Amino acid sequence: MRLLLYAGLVLGMAGCATQHSGEPGDQTGNAPMKITTRMQAIAKVHTELAAQYYERAQLGVAIEELGKALLAEPDYAPAYNVRGLINMALHEDRQAEEDFQHSLHLDSSSSETHNNYGWFLCQRGKERDSIKHFMTALKNPLYSTPEKSYLNAGVCSRKGGNAKEAEEFLQKALILRPNMPEALLGLAELSFSGGDYAGAKSYFIRFIQSGDYSSQHSDSPLTAENLWLGVRIERKLGDKNAEQSYALQLRKRFPDARETQLMLQGQ
Repeated sequence: MRLLLYAGLVLGMAGCATQHSGEPGDQTGNAPMKITTRMQAIAKVHTELAAQYYERAQLGVAIEELGKALLAEPDYAPAYNVRGLINMALHEDRQAEEDFQHSLHLDSSSSETHNNYGWFLCQRGKERDSIKHFMTALKNPLYSTPEKSYLNAGVCSRKGGNAKEAEEFLQKALILRPNMPEALLGLAELSFSGGDYAGAKSYFIRFIQSGDYSSQHSDSPLTAENLWLGVRIERKLGDKNAEQSYALQLRKRFPDARETQLMLQGQ
């Protein structure tokens, strides 16, 4: 599943790295941390700037800001969390793992760091280890976005071959955020894989309705993978009109995609 979580994927990163107020944030966020010194305040500012540059894929500038943060406060846990994400993006896996572990050594209560480290482990083929960190993140009653850890746990459970556990986690994500598109899409894919085509269609329609995925918009965020899933669901259910609608969008918007070629080959 290519969610943008997730990472990823996963999960968009619109917030900043040190949301110490406990307000909802993204994967770069951190649990509330009391700022007690001027140096910590400086580290906080530079870490937040680093997170913003990271979100814009300006990784070099982000690393420079983190250098300033850690120069001011060498034991500032959120800075290592953000640096772990940056090293993950750069595929510097050994350094990323060291950063996440050091951040947790400094602040073991950070749900966001547990979530990020879990996602890192999942993307590196350690799905079972990743689940432990998602569950640890969820134990913190101050965690402001637990649905993200449930979503990531669902994605990683499915990646590890545990469809039942994946469904349970994704359902819990929906309880917390009923229109969460990534969870709806994940459940549509799980239902299709399990032969529940009516269920898959129900989730897929809810996924489409959760955002502006209308076929009337040329800039629709539906991907080739999403549209191919729609084609296959409707093909299984025998709804030719719906199948042709998804197929037309797939051919028109993604003529060179692998999914388009699979469709044209009759698969």
